[in-house]
Amino acid sequence: MVAVSAPAIPASAVSASGPDDDRRPGHCARMNAIDVPGAEHQRAACLDELTTAGTVASGHTDEADWSGLTPKDLATPSGVPGIQIDGYFPDSSTTNTTHGWNHDSQFVIRLPDRWNGGLVVAGSPGVREQYANDRAFGDWVLARGYAFAATDKGNTGAAFHRDGSAPGDALAEWNGRVTQLTRAARKVTAQRYQRPVARTLAMGMSNGGYLVRWQLEKHPELYDGGVDWEGTLWRTEDPNPLTFLPPTLRAYPLWAAGGPGAGAAHREIVDAGFPAGSEFLWPYHHQYYWDLTQRIYREEVDPGYDGATEAGTPFCAPGTPACDADYDYDARPKTVREAVGKIELTGRIGKPLISFHGTLDVLLPISKTSDAYAKMVRREGRGALHRYYRVEGGTHVDSLFDTFPDRLRPLVPCHRSAVTALERWLDDGRRPPSSRTLPMPEGADPAALLSRCPLGG
Repeated sequence: MVAVSAPAIPASAVSASGPDDDRRPGHCARMNAIDVPGAEHQRAACLDELTTAGTVASGHTDEADWSGLTPKDLATPSGVPGIQIDGYFPDSSTTNTTHGWNHDSQFVIRLPDRWNGGLVVAGSPGVREQYANDRAFGDWVLARGYAFAATDKGNTGAAFHRDGSAPGDALAEWNGRVTQLTRAARKVTAQRYQRPVARTLAMGMSNGGYLVRWQLEKHPELYDGGVDWEGTLWRTEDPNPLTFLPPTLRAYPLWAAGGPGAGAAHREIVDAGFPAGSEFLWPYHHQYYWDLTQRIYREEVDPGYDGATEAGTPFCAPGTPACDADYDYDARPKTVREAVGKIELTGRIGKPLISFHGTLDVLLPISKTSDAYAKMVRREGRGALHRYYRVEGGTHVDSLFDTFPDRLRPLVPCHRSAVTALERWLDDGRRPPSSRTLPMPEGADPAALLSRCPLGG
């Protein structure tokens, strides 16, 4: 989940063609006039390719940021020249070492020469840095003509919880940084194209999906709509990650051991939200996700649980003092709920939102996250603004499709279907198909699964 830093962008990587180059009319026009409002530092480059088809080689992305998020055979669009702006907003934390800046609140803004009038804004999934969405959907929206802006959310890495002065501050900063970048990117886009942005969309996966929900709840005036890819659900009551991860951590070793208690342990894991049929994914998630996720997010909102120890003891056995496997959210002091309250969702979205989530998500189980959020939206009387698709066979990270192509389906094509459905919704009021479960296509080969995800209707 933690990305490593990218090398500094070499001067030789910038295209020799400049804003006045007549070989490509309008190529990088007005680049030198762009001023990112509120930025402490910015650096613009005129590139012949803004997608990862060119930015990997030129040093204008970081493969580590998006490693493991997409299938290996995902096609990379190309032929998108334009301007890339890298920079950072004022911040006191230094977890992001990208470009040797050692400065958080880094952002990237990409402005294609051929613009469709729209802007997509994203926060990174997990605790990754600002390029984390480049392969999953940044490339694709740029190829469709959108300007694209993304942020590292203000802190990164497994020690993100060290940021802030009080529990919950580091997570709350994520929301503020997306709002900040959205306002700045709208102005930057207008500077470049000499006309206002016609449409602003929020997009994101996992923690980025949470950010989409929060923005449409708190700042609907900034957006026309959003696409939420398996967003995290934070609320002060059950369910939230700190209520379904501890019982899973307690039960998993008993299930894995296969002894007399394995059956009861299996029921505990299923009751926690991880469905029967997803067992083939449990060992991987226990090793790489469940333990780390529980410890670092618990440390952020409840640092007092383990005293002077920072982020608990990895893979501790139940019964070990201050073991996260024994964590009981309901029994913790009200200060913990107050910390979670800084970031909680309400369901009161103010603009159209399309959500989708895989039924075999074994990090953020669908029954405890997106199912619950869809109910919250309806309870708040905002159901007309929401469409929610449960994707049979989808899991949390699409790279696992490469390992289990006969049991999983990638979610990238579902994101693309959701975006085009949202565009039609905003263009002419054609509402997307009603919320539903999208069945796993029978007998589909991996190539077909990688290219199609019809929403039905």
